[in-house]
Amino acid sequence: MPISPNQGSTGGGTTVVITGTNLAGATAVHFGSKLATITANTATSVTVTSPSGTGVVDVTVTTPGGTSNPLQFFYVGAPFKSALSASSGPLVGGNTITITGTGLSTATGVSFGANTAVPTIVSDSTLTVVVPAGAAVGSVGVTVTTAGGSNNGLSYTYVDVPTVSGFTPTSGPASGGTAVTITGTNLGTTQSVAFGGIAAPFTVVNSTTVAAVTPPTADGQPGPAIVTVTNPAGSANAPTQFTYLAGPGI
Repeated sequence: MPISPNQGSTGGGTTVVITGTNLAGATAVHFGSKLATITANTATSVTVTSPSGTGVVDVTVTTPGGTSNPLQFFYVGAPFKSALSASSGPLVGGNTITITGTGLSTATGVSFGANTAVPTIVSDSTLTVVVPAGAAVGSVGVTVTTAGGSNNGLSYTYVDVPTVSGFTPTSGPASGGTAVTITGTNLGTTQSVAFGGIAAPFTVVNSTTVAAVTPPTADGQPGPAIVTVTNPAGSANAPTQFTYLAGPGI
């Protein structure tokens, strides 16, 4: 006499189908000492809604002909999410993140706002999931659904690729140290700023402005340098280059 599924939430409410023979007229289905609610019944199956419970319990079906042999049902607690390996990513999705917590081994879905993805189970404390595309730029709740229920409480931010419209001043010494204001769009989640491929210290001012300090050139020589801004969705170059100037000589 099979039971499907054989596990469910400690809070109850799981739809369970028990199949076998001579099951017509079932008068009671017990999960341990608790009665389940019978929602459908035929000669070969009984469909019930599980009561609340904990641990492993015996499930039996009672009909006018007697009580069946027991089957085991496993109660699973609701999952707990402790962290996301990345809290933001591109609006188009497609990046893989890791979720850590407890009770994740029975996860069947991870929702990012209204969109759900199927996770890959690594262990009871770890799963990975490919982030689905977002509906719009902004933060959404992350929900993990398991046999034990659902858990949310973490958020994920969809970001779009940055654009750089310009910067000022447009030149400075090859030794670096020039304070540069960069303007554009989607700059609020900036992860790095580079001048000629060399990382520069920066501060995010707001979604349209980043303040950076030019690094020295790699060889100490003057010349042009591409200004690049990167966020979790991608990178963008300024339409013009920053000019490193030669120092005076006497």
